[in-house]
Amino acid sequence: MNGFVCTLGLANRMVRQANDGKISPILCATGVLVCAIALVGCQTTKVENSSPTDKGSLKPILLGVALAQTSNLALLGQESVNGAKIAGDYFNQKSGINNTPFKLIFQDAAGDEASAINAFQSLISQAKVVGIVGPSSSQQAFSADPIADRAKVPVIGPTNTAKGVPEIGSFIARVASPVTVLAPNSLKAALKIDPNIKRVAVFYAQNDAFSQSETLIFQDALKKQALPIVTIQKFQTTDTDFQTQATAAINLKPDLIVISGLAADSGNLVRQIRELGYKKLIVGGNGFNTPNIFPVCKQLCDGVLVAQAYSPDHPNAINKAFREAYMSRYKQEPPQFSAQGFTAVQVFVEALRATDRKQKLSSQSLAEQRVALNQQILSGKYDTPLGEISFTPQGEVIQRN
Repeated sequence: MNGFVCTLGLANRMVRQANDGKISPILCATGVLVCAIALVGCQTTKVENSSPTDKGSLKPILLGVALAQTSNLALLGQESVNGAKIAGDYFNQKSGINNTPFKLIFQDAAGDEASAINAFQSLISQAKVVGIVGPSSSQQAFSADPIADRAKVPVIGPTNTAKGVPEIGSFIARVASPVTVLAPNSLKAALKIDPNIKRVAVFYAQNDAFSQSETLIFQDALKKQALPIVTIQKFQTTDTDFQTQATAAINLKPDLIVISGLAADSGNLVRQIRELGYKKLIVGGNGFNTPNIFPVCKQLCDGVLVAQAYSPDHPNAINKAFREAYMSRYKQEPPQFSAQGFTAVQVFVEALRATDRKQKLSSQSLAEQRVALNQQILSGKYDTPLGEISFTPQGEVIQRN
């Protein structure tokens, strides 16, 4: 499984275009990946009918979406929300669940564990959804997913890449390629660009479960590449001043800096590292996988590498349809988190269709629907904007490309 690695270059032009609401390509190590600046707002919690028209008097199937629409995770979560909305419209226009429409019910999971737990509980007990797309972070997943697993409600995580997420329970799966695959690829790309890298400084957000997991994977990959770590600097996702950590690292003259954090704090960290005079490569983790990082570090984003599990140029028909729909609605190229939000909804829809063909959903209780749906999710194969995917019995994604 190979990730795409792109460098956040051409930043001066991107910032100018971002201010004009336009898009800009990102220079990529693979030569194929195109990303875009996404300047989108947040939305309040609501129930949304994903179909532009009602299909007669059929009672719609309810699917929950618990993603961050506010807080420091909104930069990431809103992109997944956008992808989910595109999927809702697209698949309802293509007969829904075998001619039965479905509704996406959105709950704002915000940026902390308590909000994700509340969102999951509301969707399970009050809205009575058949399954849930979410949450936005692995930190939230470790708290909220067990609630769904105990209730036997299938969950598909669109952006939860930390080690151990699928193992939370038998009703938990993810479409996000694990960081164990992505992190080593970005380091290999950095060495290809600069074979003279000898000293590495590592930064990570110590209050975020995913960043804690990701930095260990980065550190292990660095050891395997025989690259010595000269310092490990910790920060909080709520920090805005990184002068102390950045100065301490730069004084050790690293040839490469590796950062694991969220978009907002990581972008500020990059900006301050550059302002202190560091000019060499920076490798960012999955928190960098959003064009919303550009408004934070602006032209100082130059020279940042990040591995991605999605390319807008993937040639299959469903990605072409997704890309066209996304560009039509949002006037920019789809970013990775939007593709993963779309894919999570797609997997639910296709699994529901297959479940319904085996035994009509209308003849099953909600509890029976949830169990049958979970079994179908794990046994199916799906041609998605991410390419062909399937799942291990534990719910880990198997991404062909």
